[in-house]
Amino acid sequence: MCLFMYINFLYFRFLLQCLEDLDASLRKLNSRLFVIRGQPADVFPRLFKEWNINRLSFEYDSEPFGKERDAAIKKLASEAEVEVIVRISHTLYDLEKIIELNGGQPPLTYKRFQTLISRMDPLETPVEPITPEVMGKCTTPLSDDHDEKFGVPTLEELGFDTEGLPSAVWPGGETEALTRLERHLERKAWVANFERPRMNANSLLASPTGLSPYLRFGCLSCHLFYFKLTDLYKKVKKNSSPPLSLYGQLLWREFFYTTATNNPRFDKMEGNQICVQIPWDKNPEALAKWAEGRTGFPWIDAIMTQLRQEGWIHHLARHAVACFLTRGDLWISWEEGMKVFEEYLLDADYSVNAGNWMWLSASAFFHQYTRIFCPVRFGRRTDPEGQYLRKYLPVLKNFPSKYIYEPWTAPQHVQEEAECVIGRDYPLPMVDHREASERNLVLMKRVHSEQENTAQLTRGQSPPSSPLMMSPSPSSVAGCPYCPHAVLMPLFPPLRCCGRPHGDPDEAGLPEACGGDGPSGRLLGDHGLRQALPP
Repeated sequence: MCLFMYINFLYFRFLLQCLEDLDASLRKLNSRLFVIRGQPADVFPRLFKEWNINRLSFEYDSEPFGKERDAAIKKLASEAEVEVIVRISHTLYDLEKIIELNGGQPPLTYKRFQTLISRMDPLETPVEPITPEVMGKCTTPLSDDHDEKFGVPTLEELGFDTEGLPSAVWPGGETEALTRLERHLERKAWVANFERPRMNANSLLASPTGLSPYLRFGCLSCHLFYFKLTDLYKKVKKNSSPPLSLYGQLLWREFFYTTATNNPRFDKMEGNQICVQIPWDKNPEALAKWAEGRTGFPWIDAIMTQLRQEGWIHHLARHAVACFLTRGDLWISWEEGMKVFEEYLLDADYSVNAGNWMWLSASAFFHQYTRIFCPVRFGRRTDPEGQYLRKYLPVLKNFPSKYIYEPWTAPQHVQEEAECVIGRDYPLPMVDHREASERNLVLMKRVHSEQENTAQLTRGQSPPSSPLMMSPSPSSVAGCPYCPHAVLMPLFPPLRCCGRPHGDPDEAGLPEACGGDGPSGRLLGDHGLRQALPP
């Protein structure tokens, strides 16, 4: 099975499992799910007549494509004299009301967003689940051939060959989502004291309490999650405030939805007034190596391999590969990375994915472009023994830990003993990280200097979750073959990897919210929430 088909398999398997779970829940209420095949413009007029429909209700979709589609459906309903009811449930707040409160413009900084929602009415509590008692004797008319006409399709029907495929790391459906939510909230101390996710070897793997795909697909209500958190905070008598709390992570998701909803170019650089216009390189070959895990940097390649195989990666892993593709090493547009995440990530959605990629490429929202992730040291500090690399890059499994993050530095006899000769069995690094990152740093400085007004739109005040930054020091820019960072961060102890002290770029402290991404993705599956900031 080709890569494209495999990734779509992950997406469709999750989606179909969600539908199957919904159908099973409806059966318990003497009802069934009706899955209709066809285009909305063709299907709705026919169903309005055949089923004698007089009322249509659906969830508000804030994304440009969804708004255009729903406007067309409303028009069809109006022509058929069908009443339309639209409810807001995929976000906590009415995004248009936030924008109206801001004078008709979306807030472009998180701080401004917080100020606006503090003036809004308290959120309504979620409605109680529908029970058989509520349904009473109400039943849905069903035909004997319901499954044939309206049943959930199988993967085989959609053209996928399922023979020999692995089981789902992320099973779809509301039942699974609610089970994970309860597991997540059982960790009362962790939830109450949540500040910023840390990464270790275990957290790189998918968590049984992860929630990000479930929020993205609507299996888990963000309102339910919000009020479950509220109840827990009350029980542990913990006052929690954004942006470091789990509340704050949900609000980062809302922030990106709000900034994107009325910007039809939000997922593009050109024509996007909040995005710095950067002359990225067009290099299809380099892009393919990155997407397929063939960069020659094991840390980057293992992350991209996990992404292709499972449809999820840790939020700081998203930081690493996003920085590598864009301003760190390859100088390829964030739009290309966004498309790859959109294709692979189960928790990627339009607003959060695009927002994350602009953030991590220092194109909008985040402008501390001097901060560059090292594709060697970042992973080594997280997982010194390289167990993560051995899992997803088995070709390197026999390398000593000393060399596994830089296998090209291993002596020839070590490579032969490991049964992996670099350049033959595993690629050499596709770039010199030091040279590439230093060159890109100069380019980013020039671009941001020339487009200061654009950068200022989304700069605002650095969110409290970002460590305090100091002015660059000349000695911190050069000298390290893998970590040419031009920023000193006093909140972390000085580290050495090249004989010159510099700050720790690995603890980026960037806001991650219901992802997932992408990128992502801190409400990404690793910490139980939804994909969001930055991938």
